[in-house]
Amino acid sequence: MGIDRNETINFHLHLLLKIKEIDQYPFTKLVIEKELTQEEYRDLIQWTDYLHKEFLAQTEEGFLDVTPLLIKFVGMLHYKLEPRQTIEALKKEGYYPSLMDAFLKLPVLSCT
Repeated sequence: MGIDRNETINFHLHLLLKIKEIDQYPFTKLVIEKELTQEEYRDLIQWTDYLHKEFLAQTEEGFLDVTPLLIKFVGMLHYKLEPRQTIEALKKEGYYPSLMDAFLKLPVLSCT
């Protein structure tokens, strides 16, 4: 019976991902599509929050190069996630917009 319940849950998730409004939540959609666990999601948010605080402190001190922070971000990013796609999704959903903007302005990510 457990298998049937999992299949039903997966089916429901598949249907939810097709709803147009989910496009307003690209990071949430990415988390679901890549099947991140709650722990993986929590780790990503906590680590990104830490990097954002570091970014704000560095900006206040006049540091303008966020490349080291991007390297840390990519280094800690779960293997299921692609860096640029994740950064864009975080930004679009309103997570750490100033940090995500700074990342996206870097030459390594500004190429389309």
